[in-house]
Amino acid sequence: MAFRVLVYTRTTDYRHDSIPDAVAAVGALGAAHGFTADATEDPGVFASGLGAYAAVVFLSTTGEVLTPPGRAGLEAYMRDGGGFVGVHAAACAEDDWPYYGELLGARFARHPALQPGRAVVEDRGHPATRHLPAVWDFTDEWYDFRTSPRSSVRILASADESSYEGAGMGADHPLVWCREQGPGRVFYTALGHASEAYEDPDFRAHLLGGIRWAARAE
Repeated sequence: MAFRVLVYTRTTDYRHDSIPDAVAAVGALGAAHGFTADATEDPGVFASGLGAYAAVVFLSTTGEVLTPPGRAGLEAYMRDGGGFVGVHAAACAEDDWPYYGELLGARFARHPALQPGRAVVEDRGHPATRHLPAVWDFTDEWYDFRTSPRSSVRILASADESSYEGAGMGADHPLVWCREQGPGRVFYTALGHASEAYEDPDFRAHLLGGIRWAARAE
């Protein structure tokens, strides 16, 4: 099934050095798996209509990255059954737009230093996690969120806080989840800080599974 995704990387706050490598990785995944990835930082795309896209990927977006017409466009797209994928700092975007927080499921609070740790895969029945081991050793920033989204989303993986320094959420620390948004689909992974992540075969398969699921190709 051929489809198109929009990869959106606009930042008005902290900008991740890994963004070019992440965009390249999504493009390569598309080339290998039958979808086209269009990368942009133009908020006007959202106002002009997203109907050509099976999914929209917010890739380490930070700060306020949409205009009021763009916000309306994204909301209409999701209402029409669109797919949304949030990667890493997507949880740091659109802080003053309540709808975005509801769409994503949780908002970023803080993170410790980049370091190795362990993610516990809670649900391997999803394309983003079915290839992963039960305990996934990874290096990332291990985001804390203001609240756990567990009551309103399907949790796919969570952090083992005993495996790294500076954890702040406690026993319930989701990292990866998905949910239905009316007829639309939402997938989010907190992982993906460093360029090295986008070279990691397990992470690339994780990202691919999330994109394909949100785009209803899975």
